[in-house]
Amino acid sequence: MQSLVAFLKGLGASRLMAMVAVTAALIGFFAFVIMRVTTPQMTTLFTDLSAEDSSSIIKDLERQAIPFEMRNEGAVIMVPKDKVTRLRMKLAEGGLPKGGGVGYEIFDKSDALGTTSFVQNINHLRALEGELSRTIRAIDRIQAARVHLVLPERPLFSREIPEPSASIVVRVRGSLEPQQIRAIRHVVASAVNGLKPQRVSIVDEGGRLLADGASSNPEGASGDERRTAFEKRMRNEVEAIVSSVVGQGRARVQLTADFDYNKVTQTSDKFDPEGRVLRSSQSREESSATAGDTGQVTVNNELPGNQTNAGVAARDQSKKSEETNNYEISRVTKTEVTEAGRVNKISVAVLVDGAYTKNEKGEMVYSDRSKEMLDRIATLVRSAIGFDQKRGDQVEVVNLRFAEAPSVPPVAEPTGLLGMFQFTKDDVMYVIELGVMMLLGLVVLFMVIRPLVKRILAAEAVPALAGGAALPALADGTAEGAPGQALIPAGGAAALIDVAQVQGQVHAQAVHRVGELAERNPNETASIVRQWLSEGAEAS
Repeated sequence: MQSLVAFLKGLGASRLMAMVAVTAALIGFFAFVIMRVTTPQMTTLFTDLSAEDSSSIIKDLERQAIPFEMRNEGAVIMVPKDKVTRLRMKLAEGGLPKGGGVGYEIFDKSDALGTTSFVQNINHLRALEGELSRTIRAIDRIQAARVHLVLPERPLFSREIPEPSASIVVRVRGSLEPQQIRAIRHVVASAVNGLKPQRVSIVDEGGRLLADGASSNPEGASGDERRTAFEKRMRNEVEAIVSSVVGQGRARVQLTADFDYNKVTQTSDKFDPEGRVLRSSQSREESSATAGDTGQVTVNNELPGNQTNAGVAARDQSKKSEETNNYEISRVTKTEVTEAGRVNKISVAVLVDGAYTKNEKGEMVYSDRSKEMLDRIATLVRSAIGFDQKRGDQVEVVNLRFAEAPSVPPVAEPTGLLGMFQFTKDDVMYVIELGVMMLLGLVVLFMVIRPLVKRILAAEAVPALAGGAALPALADGTAEGAPGQALIPAGGAAALIDVAQVQGQVHAQAVHRVGELAERNPNETASIVRQWLSEGAEAS
């Protein structure tokens, strides 16, 4: 302990404080490295949580003593990666997350005996709205949804039944596709009895009307969506087939379709005169005979007994025949209904870039495509769109040089051994963090600890070297003094003083110890010096 205390005193206050500061810094650094290495990797448990769900999940995690992190004001909760699957199953068992709304679980703990019909109807409406909100949130790009249903009751003594309606407010990431909006309307309409998709209104968080539930012409309202979807599908097909010929990004396609949204109902009757069929036949014959007297008509002639055949009688006979035939004529009745959304005309404009080749200098040289190539591309486009000349379709293929240079071909993904390792972003960041910490540890080890250890070892070796060299130095230039007096070295003392000035106080203390030994044991010192002198004389 005395040597340790003496060693620490010999270092001085400045060196001692430096050593303490370096030691504390090293302890803190390695403690940080160990904590970072031993800290479990955190991953996302749930995202887009409501305040109620986030509070319930945090209470459950604290009860289980599981570390967690909150981000985005509690909307995102992070837990250790090795426990995320078990936690999701455990929380799902407890009905978490609930989705920020009340579903059919509202009836699980309710007392049906003391509940009025009004409260039951309200609870049923709340449950239906909550379940629809959860279903809508399951659609891609939708972060939150709120549903309001209006289910009117039929008034007494009324023949008219009021139609139900619904309004939906959604918060989305980006924008919704037209087919997604139609899907939401049909999902809600199918879940509510008597609700039509046209009676569902959808509004986003910015107040933009995505679907109008008060439109009187639902077919016309969806006509633009049908036309847009048709144009997009045809444009993608044409661009895909042209890009496979001229190269990716080397073609631009614009397609316009003219739709007829009028609904036409046409009825026609056709009679075939050659297709006669006898339905009924009727025949009638009549015959009559008439006799006449040419005598005069007098009173005497009219008296009984006075009639005489004085005149000559005349006879008149007639015969009549009539026949009636009824025929059925064949008749064809045809009713044609032409639904709305017929394509009247399609116009396609295709712009293709030329070909690029390298010359002898390695520069890219542009060249136009041949007319034969353009005609082949036009033939492919006509086949892709179902070209109909009677309908008035138009297809134009033009070759012009694009303003931008050809795009760089995509880098091929690694295959083989590298392709087998599917690293995620979190894994890559974790490996980089460990690499940086190891590099810092090596820098501290070689730049701080190694020089410090060397200096300490050198400081411990100097006193031993000084103690062994001091005695021979006394024999170089000293004179024997009186008995009991210290022998004062001449050249050796000056050399030791120079060493003390260069090496520091440690060397000076070593020299002082040698002098103290000589003062305490003068006889032994003198005998040792005489022995060294005699050994030197014999050697010479």
